[in-house]
Amino acid sequence: MMTNNETSKHWETIYETKTPDQVSWTQKVPTTSLAYIESLNLPKNAKIIDIGGGDSNLVDHLLELGFEDISVLDISLAALKRAQLRLGEKSSKINWIHSDILNFQPTEKYDVWHDRAAFHFQTTTENISQYVDLVTKFVTKYLIIGTFSEEGPLKCSGLEIKQYSIEDLAATFSESFDLKNSKKEN
Repeated sequence: MMTNNETSKHWETIYETKTPDQVSWTQKVPTTSLAYIESLNLPKNAKIIDIGGGDSNLVDHLLELGFEDISVLDISLAALKRAQLRLGEKSSKINWIHSDILNFQPTEKYDVWHDRAAFHFQTTTENISQYVDLVTKFVTKYLIIGTFSEEGPLKCSGLEIKQYSIEDLAATFSESFDLKNSKKEN
């Protein structure tokens, strides 16, 4: 198992040496995430955080939709800087958080917690429990989370991941959240 510092260095190397076209997770338009967020009919001042958002294009689209209170958290400073460069002046509208998710100490609660990049890297019972506790304390309304299914790979970017069935993922967060929708996607 990698230490927090090793994990951070791993992701810095990825984002310093690979372009968005060279990694499998980049989506020019994150259609599924956007569809889920839009289906919530949120006010434009809803507090939205994108966990592991790095240089994801989700933030660009949320700004285009008029959302005003967006945070992006990532373990990689290089990923955050790439997103800031891409957004230019618009980047000043975003709250950029450089942190490992398990070290994150929120100062506010979020209406929407979006994560299609970090939870599946929590592979120990202790880390999963810590993540679930964080979400339980700091999410007021909606959790949108994407992980690798049981048919997916066992690793992502060279790191071990935990796979989930829809039922297992729902059960993991069942104390605080009810499953409203799910989708399998290749």
